[in-house]
Amino acid sequence: MPSRLSQVSVIAPHFKRRLSGVTSTVIQLVPVQNRLGQRVTTLGPGLPASLPFMGWLDVPQLWKAPEGQSHRVWHARRNIEMLPGIILRDVLRMPLKLLFTSASQRQHTGWTKWLISRMDHVIAVSAKTASYLERESTVILHGIDLERFSPPLNRQEAKQKVGLDPAFNYIGCFGRVRHQKGTDIFVDTMLRLLPAHPLWKAVIAGRATAKHAAFEEELKAKVKAAGLSERILFVGEHTNIPEWYRALDLFIAPQRWEGFGLTPLEAMATGVPVIASDVGAFPELIVDGQTGRIVGRDSVDRFVEAAEPYLQDDGLLSASATSALTHARQNFSIEREATAIGQVYARLLKAD
Repeated sequence: MPSRLSQVSVIAPHFKRRLSGVTSTVIQLVPVQNRLGQRVTTLGPGLPASLPFMGWLDVPQLWKAPEGQSHRVWHARRNIEMLPGIILRDVLRMPLKLLFTSASQRQHTGWTKWLISRMDHVIAVSAKTASYLERESTVILHGIDLERFSPPLNRQEAKQKVGLDPAFNYIGCFGRVRHQKGTDIFVDTMLRLLPAHPLWKAVIAGRATAKHAAFEEELKAKVKAAGLSERILFVGEHTNIPEWYRALDLFIAPQRWEGFGLTPLEAMATGVPVIASDVGAFPELIVDGQTGRIVGRDSVDRFVEAAEPYLQDDGLLSASATSALTHARQNFSIEREATAIGQVYARLLKAD
């Protein structure tokens, strides 16, 4: 009787219970990878039961390669997942090829450099990330679900659906409410812009954790003091976030730091142009002057200067929205990402 892992080619370990960008990546990618025939299973806690998984008691089965292959791929995304892969391959002599996906945009510690040096191959999620690696890598940008993030048939109706007034245009800023995400930069930009543009409002969607609750309250107090509480809306965290994107006319991503950042892709896929700071992968996602603008981080003046033309010129707004949608659909599907990763798997599995 064949073992339950005899048909599995790739192990995707996930060794943290805390929800993170890595968790989201695994949850989004694994079903698509398996639809494409890549035969991926997960190992570890913190993932939904709907994903294929193996238990710790199944690990000894990794000594035997899958049918028709000499190796499996161990696809790690964190240090704590690289190290067990090295032990399984080099100490226990299991037939594994080790792959690491790096999203970090900082100088690595000596420990991390050593772990990365032991990998058979490395994927970088952006060219900027690749620049911090001291070895060859394959750059594969993240993709998104273009069915989930898609434009509305009628944007005015989309606004009504989430409780917004369809008589106004809306600028959005979505994500955790905190200093790192630049929520204060967005608020200060809106305080400068909205008084001169009475047909525009702003929406901040996202949660402030307990650590950042005082930061959010300070922003709300600043908005109230400016008399703009009815035009700068804090709507909290929502599970139907694609519907909120569909209600927008312009999106701003003012982060001070970002590892990758999916919000510009999600906005563009719903037909919304994006103005973003030059952090993370944003400069690799947005075509400056066509699908939106890239501006210097941490500068309210620069965001005001970049955003105002969109508030003044409906033609520019419409043309940029069309370009953003086309760009997202042509370049950033999750199927494209999964296919590119599958090509790396194939090269590793063919290697002697």
